[in-house]
Amino acid sequence: MPNTITFNEQYPVITESDNLYARAVNIMTPVTQTLAKGPGQYITGVAPKYLKRGKDAHVWDVDGNEFIDYNMGIGPLSLGYCYPRVDAAISAQLKDGITFSMMHELEVTLAELVHRVIPNAEAIRISKTGADVTSAAIRVARAFTGRKKVLCCGYHGWHDWYISVTSRNSGIPEEIAALSATFEYNNIESVKQALDADTACVILEPFVFAAPEDNFLQQLKEVCEANGTLLIFDEMWTGFRIAVGGAQEYFGVKADLACYSKAFANGMPISLLTGRKEVMQLFNEEVFFFTTFGGEALSLAAAVATIQEMIDQNVPAVLAAKGKLLREGYNQIAAETGMQQYTSCTGYDCRSLVSFNAPGQDPLHMKSFVQQELFKRGILWSGFHNMCFTHTDADIAHTLAAYRAVLPLLQQAIANNEVSSLLKGKPVEAVFRKVSNFNTKPVVKAL
Repeated sequence: MPNTITFNEQYPVITESDNLYARAVNIMTPVTQTLAKGPGQYITGVAPKYLKRGKDAHVWDVDGNEFIDYNMGIGPLSLGYCYPRVDAAISAQLKDGITFSMMHELEVTLAELVHRVIPNAEAIRISKTGADVTSAAIRVARAFTGRKKVLCCGYHGWHDWYISVTSRNSGIPEEIAALSATFEYNNIESVKQALDADTACVILEPFVFAAPEDNFLQQLKEVCEANGTLLIFDEMWTGFRIAVGGAQEYFGVKADLACYSKAFANGMPISLLTGRKEVMQLFNEEVFFFTTFGGEALSLAAAVATIQEMIDQNVPAVLAAKGKLLREGYNQIAAETGMQQYTSCTGYDCRSLVSFNAPGQDPLHMKSFVQQELFKRGILWSGFHNMCFTHTDADIAHTLAAYRAVLPLLQQAIANNEVSSLLKGKPVEAVFRKVSNFNTKPVVKAL
């Protein structure tokens, strides 16, 4: 029988997952379309590789095992799987059509709603993915300022201007890489030192897990304004989650441009670029940013329904309340079990991070150990609590009970120096997304 959300005696059977992987591995390069969803982020031999369906905050894999999901589609499932109001909007629109030969009325409906709830949304562009709109923001910032250079902090997608500053920058000309550099979050001096007369824009995630300190975001806005540089907020994770109006509403800091995806359509593929009208008007004739599927109506319908539900149900407050129970509960359990020196849960309540650190132990092996034991207990977990509206009190209670059972096992494994040997398969690989040490300049190759 497949495992359920309980204290199962056995690890989940993943035969069908492994069969699908064997079919895929020779013809897909790599097998995953999203790095954070791939098998490298889960311990082999225990974790399923393929999911089949979801409902609320639960998912079932292709072998029928059920799990509480704390990844939530790597962010987009802010309300939960198969949420009735959103699915009804999608179904109703499906009867009328998906993609049309002219503009659709929902484009106007969504734009008006976004204009009302997002502080800087004087003008709006609609696209499909986060990388679309961050790259469009860079292009229009360059056009508006007449400058070339970009300063970034966080993760911003796969396009050349950003990936050039990472370790996976093959295929990007050095001339392009030379135009991008990074700065350290919460270090305004690192920004001041990097800014020059050719800096078109500064783009960052308003926060990843660490909170802004010493009024950092406001200082950043002031420094950018003084230099004639546009400030861009990448709100893929903060938008519609920390507040309906995102980090701009929550912190009271208005960026020149802001980018959104993930949370505001409950899983449908759509993204937004918002900002100052005098900047955004360049898209009318001077800057090209168009896509056939930008007006795809199912996603538009889902976005309108999701945002309206967030307003009606005050979803960000609910996410915070539920996430607080997990964040504080985890830290309390760590303290009660004597594990607080080795692990902690940090971040904002709507999205928190569990981290590990013990002398002589690989943190990824510690994470892998906890992950495999949580899979046994019916929890899909990658070290995050990505909260959704339909996580229940029972889900949270079961998760805390699982932590209370697993942390002593980790403690014993550390004491016996056997964390690595107790892993059932290959451990989790390093995450591509960085959460610290952002102030790393591109390496210029020697001639």
